Amino acid sequence: MNKKREEYSLLKSFIALVLVIFCLWAAQWQFNRGLNRQERNNLIEENVARAVAPLDSLISEMETHEWQMAKVTGAFDTTQQILLRNRYFEGVYGFQLLTRFETNDGKSFWVDCGWLKAGANAQTPPEIPQLPQSEVSIEGRLRLDSSLPRGAFFAIPSDGSQGLISQANAQSRSQVSEKFYLDLLSGDRPELTPKVPAELPELSDGPHMAYALQWIFFAGLIVYGRLLIRRDVLSGKEIRVKTSSGD
Repeated sequence: MNKKREEYSLLKSFIALVLVIFCLWAAQWQFNRGLNRQERNNLIEENVARAVAPLDSLISEMETHEWQMAKVTGAFDTTQQILLRNRYFEGVYGFQLLTRFETNDGKSFWVDCGWLKAGANAQTPPEIPQLPQSEVSIEGRLRLDSSLPRGAFFAIPSDGSQGLISQANAQSRSQVSEKFYLDLLSGDRPELTPKVPAELPELSDGPHMAYALQWIFFAGLIVYGRLLIRRDVLSGKEIRVKTSSGD
């Protein structure tokens, strides 16, 4: 008598169900990441296209105005500079130069002064541009503190020596009072325009939507595979039963 029962069928079905649920969750996660990236790209494109505005008028709603061009007057503190390592431009290794900036009304924040090519060896610092130490007006993209480039850095000695002093963590940004920084693009003097300014991020939608479809496809494969296993097992039992009856 053929009862057409599959061994551990409930366990196999449970495992398949768990895998399907995981695939669907992963698909939704990738889909939401794709939507968030599209929203971020749209915000960047809109804010970059906006007119230059005074910094004070933007920082009350920084998240809304991130990437917009801001104008501010103050002075660079060249005794407070950081070289962020592992930055590349057109495949060439270098540093990102951050310099402290103090406004006339007492605000202090980092300014990303652009990319610098690395020196000839690890002991040779890159050529640091000479920034004016008097009052200047600068224009740059407003950036949130949370997006400040992170990683190991070198602090640049202010005594004119050639060596680079103690490595530390980019948490030294706590030396400034404000939770934003600027990507310097230009100023009221020619030397304020970086040779290689901070670049905009790649404004592509990325692979998230394609990954979401892949996870849905994987979920379908799991369901199809589970059905195939059950069909093959039951068909095999039927063949064995018929063979036994024929004998």
